[in-house]
Amino acid sequence: MEKEIRWIKSSYSGANGDCVELATTLDAIRDSKDPNGPTLAIDVSSLVRAVQQGRFDR
Repeated sequence: MEKEIRWIKSSYSGANGDCVELATTLDAIRDSKDPNGPTLAIDVSSLVRAVQQGRFDR
């Protein structure tokens, strides 16, 4: 039996719901507007490193 994945979103996401959600297993993200849609597999340590390096800054 597969364990159900739980999803969390940032407290900074606001009321509009336009954000990404992170799986509590820390290996996938998804669009909160399409919870039944596709997910993107990630390596969370690489993601954290990229954020720390400012690679997603505008």
